Amino acid sequence: MNKEQVKAERKTLILSVLAGLCGNATLAVFTSSAVAFSVFPVLAFALAVYCLYQEYLTKPMSEGTPAIAFACFLVGAFGYSAFLRAQMPEMGSNFLPLIIALGLLFWVAIKLGILEKKDDQAAA
Repeated sequence: MNKEQVKAERKTLILSVLAGLCGNATLAVFTSSAVAFSVFPVLAFALAVYCLYQEYLTKPMSEGTPAIAFACFLVGAFGYSAFLRAQMPEMGSNFLPLIIALGLLFWVAIKLGILEKKDDQAAA
């Protein structure tokens, strides 16, 4: 993806991260006794998915964006899982969700061109 496509798809990618984070928070609210019940993760998840759907309907996605958006969704989900397990160690280790989230974040950065060399940018 080039720089113009990245700027155009920024909203989609941010909404994907937010949907993953809120989706995992909603799941934790309903299934984990360690997390207090709150309606706000459910509302935030519903609104994030709705906004993501509206964005999909109004603008066509460029090639490669669905895979990156799904990776961003997983980054949000695994990131919240690692954060929750860091706060409550009795839930288990946060090593695996943290490694998966960082690996996916690294892959997204490579696909978006954030980690390209400075020599390539100067030549262009």
